[in-house]
Amino acid sequence: MRSFDIPDYFRSPIISKVKARRKELDSRKVDFTPTLLDFGNVKIQLARHFGFCFGVENAIEIAYKAIVENPDKQIFILSQMIHNPEVNEDLESRGVRFLMDTMGREITSISQVTADDVVIIPAFGTTLEMQDKLREIGVDISKYDTTCPFVERVWKRSEQLGGDSFTVIIHGKPDHEETRATFSHASKNGAALVVEDLNEAQALAKMMVDGSEGFDQMFKGRTSEGFDFNKDLQNIGVVNQTTMIASETQTIADILKEASKEFANTRDTLCYATNDNQRSTIGALDEGGADLVVVVGGYNSSNTSHIVEICEKVKPTYFVRNELDWGDNGELNHFDIHKQKIVVTEGFLSETTGFKDVPTILLTSGASCPDASMERVLHKILNSFPGGKDVDSVLNIWANKSS
Repeated sequence: MRSFDIPDYFRSPIISKVKARRKELDSRKVDFTPTLLDFGNVKIQLARHFGFCFGVENAIEIAYKAIVENPDKQIFILSQMIHNPEVNEDLESRGVRFLMDTMGREITSISQVTADDVVIIPAFGTTLEMQDKLREIGVDISKYDTTCPFVERVWKRSEQLGGDSFTVIIHGKPDHEETRATFSHASKNGAALVVEDLNEAQALAKMMVDGSEGFDQMFKGRTSEGFDFNKDLQNIGVVNQTTMIASETQTIADILKEASKEFANTRDTLCYATNDNQRSTIGALDEGGADLVVVVGGYNSSNTSHIVEICEKVKPTYFVRNELDWGDNGELNHFDIHKQKIVVTEGFLSETTGFKDVPTILLTSGASCPDASMERVLHKILNSFPGGKDVDSVLNIWANKSS
Protein backbone atom coordinates (compact mmCIF):
# COMPACT_ATOMS: atom_id res chain seq x y z
CA MET A 1 0.00 0.00 0.00
CA ARG A 2 1.18 3.52 -0.76
CA SER A 3 2.94 5.44 2.02
CA PHE A 4 2.15 9.10 2.69
CA ASP A 5 4.24 12.12 3.67
CA ILE A 6 2.64 13.31 6.90
CA PRO A 7 4.29 15.42 9.65
CA ASP A 8 6.51 13.39 11.97
CA TYR A 9 4.80 14.78 15.06
CA PHE A 10 1.70 12.75 14.16
CA ARG A 11 3.73 9.53 14.14
CA SER A 12 4.81 7.25 17.00
CA PRO A 13 7.93 5.07 17.05
CA ILE A 14 6.28 2.71 19.55
CA ILE A 15 3.03 2.27 17.63
CA SER A 16 4.90 2.07 14.31
CA LYS A 17 6.99 -0.87 15.58
CA VAL A 18 3.89 -2.76 16.67
CA LYS A 19 2.01 -2.08 13.44
CA ALA A 20 4.98 -3.02 11.26
CA ARG A 21 5.48 -6.29 13.12
CA ARG A 22 1.77 -7.19 12.96
CA LYS A 23 1.74 -6.45 9.24
CA GLU A 24 4.79 -8.67 8.76
CA LEU A 25 3.13 -11.53 10.64
CA ASP A 26 -0.33 -11.03 9.13
CA SER A 27 0.00 -9.40 5.71
CA ARG A 28 -3.41 -10.68 4.60
CA LYS A 29 -5.14 -9.23 7.66
CA VAL A 30 -6.90 -12.37 8.82
CA ASP A 31 -5.84 -12.18 12.47
CA PHE A 32 -7.93 -9.71 14.45
CA THR A 33 -6.65 -10.61 17.90
CA PRO A 34 -4.98 -7.77 19.85
CA THR A 35 -1.31 -7.26 20.59
CA LEU A 36 -0.57 -7.97 24.27
CA LEU A 37 2.19 -5.96 25.93
CA ASP A 38 2.99 -7.12 29.47
CA PHE A 39 4.60 -4.41 31.62
CA GLY A 40 4.57 -6.54 34.75
CA ASN A 41 2.19 -4.46 36.83
CA VAL A 42 -0.21 -3.68 33.97
CA LYS A 43 -0.97 -5.34 30.64
CA ILE A 44 -1.92 -3.36 27.55
CA GLN A 45 -3.90 -4.83 24.67
CA LEU A 46 -3.55 -2.87 21.42
CA ALA A 47 -6.26 -3.55 18.85
CA ARG A 48 -5.03 -5.09 15.60
CA HIS A 49 -6.06 -2.06 13.53
CA PHE A 50 -6.48 1.56 14.64
CA GLY A 51 -5.31 5.06 13.79
CA PHE A 52 -4.92 6.90 10.51
CA CYS A 53 -6.44 5.11 7.54
CA PHE A 54 -5.56 5.54 3.86
CA GLY A 55 -8.08 8.34 3.33
CA VAL A 56 -6.96 10.31 6.38
CA GLU A 57 -3.24 10.09 5.56
CA ASN A 58 -4.00 11.11 1.98
CA ALA A 59 -5.97 14.13 3.23
CA ILE A 60 -3.26 15.23 5.65
CA GLU A 61 -0.55 14.92 3.01
CA ILE A 62 -2.50 17.10 0.56
CA ALA A 63 -3.43 19.70 3.18
CA TYR A 64 0.14 20.24 4.38
CA LYS A 65 1.33 20.26 0.78
CA ALA A 66 -1.11 23.12 0.14
CA ILE A 67 0.43 25.09 3.02
CA VAL A 68 4.00 24.57 1.79
CA GLU A 69 3.17 25.40 -1.82
CA ASN A 70 1.22 28.59 -1.06
CA PRO A 71 3.10 30.61 1.57
CA ASP A 72 1.74 33.95 0.36
CA LYS A 73 -1.88 32.99 -0.30
CA GLN A 74 -5.00 32.81 1.81
CA ILE A 75 -5.80 29.17 2.52
CA PHE A 76 -9.30 28.08 3.43
CA ILE A 77 -10.74 24.68 4.25
CA LEU A 78 -14.45 24.00 3.88
CA SER A 79 -14.83 22.37 7.32
CA GLN A 80 -12.75 20.25 9.65
CA MET A 81 -10.12 18.32 7.68
CA ILE A 82 -10.90 15.21 9.73
CA HIS A 83 -12.64 14.89 13.08
CA ASN A 84 -9.55 15.19 15.24
CA PRO A 85 -8.83 18.33 17.29
CA GLU A 86 -5.02 18.03 17.16
CA VAL A 87 -4.93 17.96 13.37
CA ASN A 88 -7.44 20.77 12.93
CA GLU A 89 -5.84 22.98 15.57
CA ASP A 90 -2.43 22.51 13.95
CA LEU A 91 -3.82 23.55 10.57
CA GLU A 92 -5.37 26.65 12.16
CA SER A 93 -2.05 27.52 13.82
CA ARG A 94 -0.52 27.58 10.33
CA GLY A 95 -3.03 30.14 9.09
CA VAL A 96 -5.63 27.86 7.52
CA ARG A 97 -9.13 29.30 7.97
CA PHE A 98 -12.30 27.24 8.24
CA LEU A 99 -15.35 28.28 6.22
CA MET A 100 -17.88 26.10 8.08
CA ASP A 101 -18.21 23.99 11.19
CA THR A 102 -19.09 20.29 11.04
CA MET A 103 -22.82 21.09 10.92
CA GLY A 104 -22.40 23.30 7.86
CA ARG A 105 -22.80 26.57 9.78
CA GLU A 106 -20.76 29.50 8.52
CA ILE A 107 -17.54 30.40 10.36
CA THR A 108 -15.91 32.54 7.66
CA SER A 109 -18.09 34.05 4.95
CA ILE A 110 -17.49 32.54 1.52
CA SER A 111 -17.64 36.11 0.22
CA GLN A 112 -14.07 36.46 1.55
CA VAL A 113 -12.82 33.79 -0.86
CA THR A 114 -11.35 34.96 -4.16
CA ALA A 115 -10.15 33.17 -7.28
CA ASP A 116 -6.54 33.62 -6.13
CA ASP A 117 -7.11 31.83 -2.82
CA VAL A 118 -6.58 28.16 -2.01
CA VAL A 119 -9.56 26.11 -0.85
CA ILE A 120 -9.00 22.62 0.58
CA ILE A 121 -11.83 20.11 0.26
CA PRO A 122 -11.83 17.96 3.44
CA ALA A 123 -11.68 14.16 3.55
CA PHE A 124 -15.48 13.95 3.86
CA GLY A 125 -15.90 15.66 0.48
CA THR A 126 -18.50 18.32 -0.19
CA THR A 127 -21.82 18.86 -1.90
CA LEU A 128 -22.31 19.57 -5.59
CA GLU A 129 -23.88 22.88 -4.58
CA MET A 130 -20.72 23.97 -2.75
CA GLN A 131 -18.57 22.85 -5.68
CA ASP A 132 -20.65 25.07 -7.96
CA LYS A 133 -20.26 28.07 -5.63
CA LEU A 134 -16.48 27.70 -5.56
CA ARG A 135 -16.29 27.31 -9.34
CA GLU A 136 -18.33 30.50 -9.77
CA ILE A 137 -15.74 32.32 -7.65
CA GLY A 138 -13.01 30.87 -9.87
CA VAL A 139 -11.40 28.55 -7.32
CA ASP A 140 -9.58 25.47 -8.60
CA ILE A 141 -11.37 22.89 -6.43
CA SER A 142 -9.52 19.87 -7.82
CA LYS A 143 -5.96 20.91 -6.88
CA TYR A 144 -6.33 20.36 -3.13
CA ASP A 145 -9.31 18.02 -3.00
CA THR A 146 -8.65 15.56 -0.17
CA THR A 147 -11.94 13.62 -0.51
CA CYS A 148 -11.40 10.04 0.61
CA PRO A 149 -11.32 7.63 -2.37
CA PHE A 150 -13.71 5.32 -0.54
CA VAL A 151 -16.21 8.14 -0.09
CA GLU A 152 -15.93 8.87 -3.82
CA ARG A 153 -16.63 5.19 -4.49
CA VAL A 154 -19.92 5.53 -2.58
CA TRP A 155 -20.78 8.60 -4.66
CA LYS A 156 -20.12 6.80 -7.93
CA ARG A 157 -22.25 3.85 -6.89
CA SER A 158 -25.02 6.21 -5.78
CA GLU A 159 -24.98 8.06 -9.10
CA GLN A 160 -25.04 4.73 -10.93
CA LEU A 161 -28.04 3.54 -8.91
CA GLY A 162 -29.91 6.76 -9.66
CA GLY A 163 -29.17 6.39 -13.35
CA ASP A 164 -30.64 2.88 -13.22
CA SER A 165 -33.85 4.20 -11.60
CA PHE A 166 -33.02 2.97 -8.10
CA THR A 167 -33.59 5.15 -5.04
CA VAL A 168 -30.49 5.51 -2.89
CA ILE A 169 -31.04 4.87 0.81
CA ILE A 170 -28.10 6.38 2.73
CA HIS A 171 -27.32 4.92 6.15
CA GLY A 172 -25.74 7.87 7.91
CA LYS A 173 -26.02 10.69 10.40
CA PRO A 174 -28.12 13.36 8.64
CA ASP A 175 -25.98 16.30 9.81
CA HIS A 176 -22.59 14.70 9.12
CA GLU A 177 -20.52 16.35 6.35
CA GLU A 178 -20.03 13.09 4.50
CA THR A 179 -23.73 12.20 4.58
CA ARG A 180 -24.67 15.65 3.28
CA ALA A 181 -22.15 15.27 0.46
CA THR A 182 -23.29 11.76 -0.43
CA PHE A 183 -26.93 12.89 -0.38
CA SER A 184 -26.08 15.69 -2.80
CA HIS A 185 -24.31 13.34 -5.22
CA ALA A 186 -27.01 10.67 -4.91
CA SER A 187 -29.76 13.20 -5.66
CA LYS A 188 -28.04 14.20 -8.91
CA ASN A 189 -29.45 11.28 -10.91
CA GLY A 190 -32.46 10.18 -8.89
CA ALA A 191 -34.25 9.94 -5.57
CA ALA A 192 -32.41 9.71 -2.25
CA LEU A 193 -33.32 9.26 1.42
CA VAL A 194 -31.23 9.30 4.62
CA VAL A 195 -31.87 6.65 7.28
CA GLU A 196 -30.00 7.20 10.55
CA ASP A 197 -30.27 3.88 12.36
CA LEU A 198 -31.83 0.44 12.70
CA ASN A 199 -35.02 1.74 14.34
CA GLU A 200 -35.67 4.11 11.44
CA ALA A 201 -34.99 1.32 8.95
CA GLN A 202 -37.52 -0.94 10.66
CA ALA A 203 -40.08 1.86 10.71
CA LEU A 204 -39.45 2.62 7.03
CA ALA A 205 -39.79 -1.05 6.06
CA LYS A 206 -43.15 -1.19 7.85
CA MET A 207 -44.30 1.94 6.02
CA MET A 208 -43.21 0.44 2.70
CA VAL A 209 -45.58 -2.46 3.35
CA ASP A 210 -48.46 -0.76 5.22
CA GLY A 211 -48.50 2.78 3.86
CA SER A 212 -46.93 6.22 4.22
CA GLU A 213 -48.41 7.29 7.57
CA GLY A 214 -45.67 9.00 9.61
CA PHE A 215 -43.15 9.08 6.74
CA ASP A 216 -43.16 12.84 6.18
CA GLN A 217 -42.64 13.53 9.88
CA MET A 218 -39.86 10.95 10.43
CA PHE A 219 -37.88 11.81 7.31
CA LYS A 220 -38.56 15.54 7.07
CA GLY A 221 -35.64 17.28 5.36
CA ARG A 222 -34.01 13.96 4.49
CA THR A 223 -35.51 13.20 1.09
CA SER A 224 -34.52 14.50 -2.33
CA GLU A 225 -36.68 17.13 -4.02
CA GLY A 226 -39.95 15.72 -5.36
CA PHE A 227 -39.61 12.43 -3.49
CA ASP A 228 -42.62 10.19 -4.22
CA PHE A 229 -43.27 7.66 -1.45
CA ASN A 230 -45.38 5.36 -3.61
CA LYS A 231 -42.96 5.31 -6.55
CA ASP A 232 -39.49 5.91 -5.12
CA LEU A 233 -39.45 3.07 -2.59
CA GLN A 234 -40.12 0.30 -5.09
CA ASN A 235 -36.55 -0.20 -6.32
CA ILE A 236 -33.82 0.68 -3.83
CA GLY A 237 -30.16 0.29 -2.96
CA VAL A 238 -28.44 1.01 0.37
CA VAL A 239 -25.10 2.80 0.72
CA ASN A 240 -23.54 4.17 3.88
CA GLN A 241 -21.67 6.99 5.48
CA THR A 242 -18.35 5.14 5.49
CA THR A 243 -17.80 5.60 9.23
CA MET A 244 -20.98 3.82 10.33
CA ILE A 245 -20.99 0.33 11.85
CA ALA A 246 -20.70 -1.94 8.81
CA SER A 247 -22.76 -4.76 10.31
CA GLU A 248 -25.59 -2.31 11.05
CA THR A 249 -25.55 -1.08 7.45
CA GLN A 250 -25.87 -4.67 6.27
CA THR A 251 -28.74 -5.34 8.70
CA ILE A 252 -30.54 -2.22 7.46
CA ALA A 253 -30.02 -3.38 3.87
CA ASP A 254 -31.45 -6.82 4.72
CA ILE A 255 -34.52 -5.28 6.38
CA LEU A 256 -35.28 -2.91 3.51
CA LYS A 257 -34.62 -5.57 0.89
CA GLU A 258 -37.54 -7.60 2.23
CA ALA A 259 -39.88 -4.62 1.84
CA SER A 260 -38.76 -3.53 -1.64
CA LYS A 261 -39.75 -4.70 -5.08
CA GLU A 262 -36.19 -4.78 -6.45
CA PHE A 263 -32.97 -4.41 -4.47
CA ALA A 264 -29.45 -3.52 -5.66
CA ASN A 265 -26.44 -5.19 -4.02
CA THR A 266 -24.13 -2.49 -2.66
CA ARG A 267 -21.82 -4.46 -0.35
CA ASP A 268 -18.85 -3.12 -2.30
CA THR A 269 -19.38 0.38 -0.87
CA LEU A 270 -18.40 -0.55 2.70
CA CYS A 271 -15.10 1.10 3.75
CA TYR A 272 -12.32 -1.41 4.38
CA ALA A 273 -10.67 0.73 7.10
CA THR A 274 -13.87 1.19 9.10
CA ASN A 275 -14.56 -2.52 8.75
CA ASP A 276 -11.02 -3.48 9.82
CA ASN A 277 -11.12 -1.22 12.87
CA GLN A 278 -14.51 -2.52 13.94
CA ARG A 279 -13.54 -6.17 13.39
CA SER A 280 -10.34 -5.57 15.36
CA THR A 281 -12.33 -4.08 18.23
CA ILE A 282 -14.67 -7.06 18.25
CA GLY A 283 -11.70 -9.44 17.95
CA ALA A 284 -10.03 -7.85 20.97
CA LEU A 285 -13.21 -8.04 23.03
CA ASP A 286 -13.75 -11.65 22.00
CA GLU A 287 -10.18 -12.41 23.10
CA GLY A 288 -11.22 -11.39 26.60
CA GLY A 289 -8.96 -10.48 29.47
CA ALA A 290 -9.45 -6.71 29.39
CA ASP A 291 -10.74 -5.07 32.56
CA LEU A 292 -11.62 -1.85 30.75
CA VAL A 293 -11.21 -0.07 27.41
CA VAL A 294 -9.70 3.32 26.58
CA VAL A 295 -10.66 4.69 23.15
CA VAL A 296 -8.76 7.70 21.80
CA GLY A 297 -10.08 10.16 19.21
CA GLY A 298 -12.06 13.31 18.49
CA TYR A 299 -15.36 13.53 20.33
CA ASN A 300 -17.16 14.41 17.09
CA SER A 301 -15.58 11.51 15.19
CA SER A 302 -18.30 9.19 13.95
CA ASN A 303 -16.07 6.16 13.41
CA THR A 304 -14.51 6.58 16.87
CA SER A 305 -17.92 6.91 18.52
CA HIS A 306 -18.98 3.63 16.94
CA ILE A 307 -15.89 1.90 18.36
CA VAL A 308 -16.91 3.24 21.76
CA GLU A 309 -20.43 1.96 21.17
CA ILE A 310 -19.13 -1.53 20.38
CA CYS A 311 -16.84 -1.60 23.44
CA GLU A 312 -19.21 -0.25 26.06
CA LYS A 313 -21.64 -3.12 25.45
CA VAL A 314 -18.98 -5.48 26.79
CA LYS A 315 -16.58 -3.57 29.08
CA PRO A 316 -16.32 -0.29 31.01
CA THR A 317 -15.20 2.14 28.29
CA TYR A 318 -13.58 5.58 28.49
CA PHE A 319 -13.52 7.88 25.45
CA VAL A 320 -10.70 10.47 25.53
CA ARG A 321 -9.31 12.93 22.99
CA ASN A 322 -5.72 12.56 24.17
CA GLU A 323 -3.53 12.53 27.28
CA LEU A 324 -4.67 16.03 28.23
CA ASP A 325 -7.98 14.58 29.43
CA TRP A 326 -6.14 13.38 32.56
CA GLY A 327 -6.44 15.86 35.40
CA ASP A 328 -3.70 16.92 37.80
CA ASN A 329 -5.18 14.83 40.60
CA GLY A 330 -5.58 11.60 38.64
CA GLU A 331 -9.16 12.24 37.53
CA LEU A 332 -10.18 11.48 33.94
CA ASN A 333 -12.34 13.77 31.83
CA HIS A 334 -13.97 11.51 29.26
CA PHE A 335 -16.83 11.84 26.81
CA ASP A 336 -20.26 10.24 27.18
CA ILE A 337 -21.51 9.60 23.63
CA HIS A 338 -25.13 9.27 24.82
CA LYS A 339 -25.31 12.43 26.92
CA GLN A 340 -22.94 14.22 24.52
CA LYS A 341 -20.99 15.76 27.36
CA ILE A 342 -17.80 15.40 29.37
CA VAL A 343 -18.03 13.32 32.55
CA VAL A 344 -15.37 12.99 35.25
CA THR A 345 -14.12 9.79 36.86
CA GLU A 346 -12.17 10.49 40.03
CA GLY A 347 -9.09 8.44 40.81
CA PHE A 348 -9.01 6.82 37.39
CA LEU A 349 -6.67 3.78 37.37
CA SER A 350 -5.92 4.27 41.05
CA GLU A 351 -6.45 1.67 43.76
CA THR A 352 -10.03 2.86 44.12
CA THR A 353 -10.80 1.45 40.66
CA GLY A 354 -10.92 -1.95 42.30
CA PHE A 355 -8.45 -3.88 40.16
CA LYS A 356 -7.44 -7.30 41.31
CA ASP A 357 -3.89 -8.47 40.65
CA VAL A 358 -2.50 -7.11 37.35
CA PRO A 359 -5.08 -5.15 35.31
CA THR A 360 -5.41 -5.47 31.54
CA ILE A 361 -6.42 -2.40 29.55
CA LEU A 362 -7.54 -2.51 25.93
CA LEU A 363 -6.32 0.58 24.06
CA THR A 364 -7.53 1.59 20.62
CA SER A 365 -8.42 4.67 18.57
CA GLY A 366 -10.44 5.94 15.65
CA ALA A 367 -9.28 6.26 12.05
CA SER A 368 -8.67 10.00 12.45
CA CYS A 369 -6.46 9.72 15.54
CA PRO A 370 -2.68 10.25 15.20
CA ASP A 371 -0.52 7.41 16.50
CA ALA A 372 1.37 10.04 18.49
CA SER A 373 -1.79 10.68 20.53
CA MET A 374 -2.09 6.97 21.21
CA GLU A 375 1.52 6.83 22.38
CA ARG A 376 1.02 9.73 24.79
CA VAL A 377 -2.10 8.09 26.21
CA LEU A 378 -0.17 4.83 26.55
CA HIS A 379 2.53 6.61 28.56
CA LYS A 380 -0.15 8.30 30.68
CA ILE A 381 -1.60 4.90 31.55
CA LEU A 382 1.84 3.45 32.30
CA ASN A 383 2.58 6.40 34.60
CA SER A 384 -0.39 5.28 36.69
CA PHE A 385 1.42 2.00 37.32
CA PRO A 386 4.99 3.01 38.29
CA GLY A 387 7.75 0.45 38.61
CA GLY A 388 6.86 -1.66 35.58
CA LYS A 389 9.11 -2.80 32.74
CA ASP A 390 10.30 -0.17 30.28
CA VAL A 391 8.64 0.11 26.89
CA ASP A 392 11.63 -0.96 24.76
CA SER A 393 12.20 -4.18 26.69
CA VAL A 394 8.50 -5.05 26.56
CA LEU A 395 8.41 -4.48 22.80
CA ASN A 396 11.49 -6.69 22.34
CA ILE A 397 10.00 -9.48 24.46
CA TRP A 398 6.72 -9.30 22.50
CA ALA A 399 8.48 -9.25 19.12
CA ASN A 400 10.56 -12.31 20.05
CA LYS A 401 7.53 -14.20 21.31
CA SER A 402 5.61 -13.44 18.15
CA SER A 403 8.37 -14.83 15.91
